[in-house]
Amino acid sequence: MPESAEIIDVSPRDGLQNEKILLSTEIKVELITRMIDAGMRRLEATSFVHPRLVPAMADAEAVMALVPRGRGASYIGLVLNERGLDRAIAAGCDEIGYAAVVTDTFSQRNQGTTAAEGVEVWKRIATRAREAGVAPSLVVSVAFGCPFEGEVSVRSVVETVEACMDVPPARLSLADTIGVATPADVTERFAAISDVVPHGVQLGTHFHNTRGTGIANAYAALEAGVRSFDSSLGGVGGCPFAPNATGNITTEELVYMLHRMGFDTGLDLDALAATANWLRGHLGESVVSLYAKAGPFPMAESG
Repeated sequence: MPESAEIIDVSPRDGLQNEKILLSTEIKVELITRMIDAGMRRLEATSFVHPRLVPAMADAEAVMALVPRGRGASYIGLVLNERGLDRAIAAGCDEIGYAAVVTDTFSQRNQGTTAAEGVEVWKRIATRAREAGVAPSLVVSVAFGCPFEGEVSVRSVVETVEACMDVPPARLSLADTIGVATPADVTERFAAISDVVPHGVQLGTHFHNTRGTGIANAYAALEAGVRSFDSSLGGVGGCPFAPNATGNITTEELVYMLHRMGFDTGLDLDALAATANWLRGHLGESVVSLYAKAGPFPMAESG
């Protein structure tokens, strides 16, 4: 049997939050439904943040009220504070995601706390989420570089991860929030955190493709033993608080690589590509999918 690799599509949240075109609730739910039809089983559906700060996520509760239920899909809601957690639980999220930031400047810009304060928020949120029966996942943001402070040391990443492990997450992912990492950086950081992450915590990645190294970084993570990857359909997205940010690595391109390497993702690549083309009809040039443009290989014979 082929080895499995998991894809968590984040386009409904991380993908749409930075778009100039605001999609309706109904189109967001159709996007989610189409991906479930293609086999997606974990999705970052929305975020519970202040609508003034991220207008694209103002309909978080409405989206969660309309997503398909009973089809084996687990819906993740991003929260940055305890108020967001309350909203996510009430809205019926299966999982919550929280970002612990390595640098103080980005943490202040992104969620109004120092990095150390953000770790303490994580501990409270993760504890309360588990008590409510909701799985808490942790993203360590700017783990490879910060748009405001520049280089981020491996030691700083390890210290942040270790501090958060007082309340271990169900899943821990390292995020290249602004797309500066190289494969060597990925190898080095996953090796460095291995001694401080408890057994049983799923390791994941959250790579942006700002400088074109996203898929190469995913391969390096794969070589390091990671089997869970965030990606965004059509490569859409970016962080509103990270200058010049672009989208996550493209879901369909990542799936193509994994399938050609012999991994099973449970996903229908043709259906994903068709949905990327559908999304392009709503967002235009923001959707940059090389796979959707080129098509499958080997090509189907005509006639």
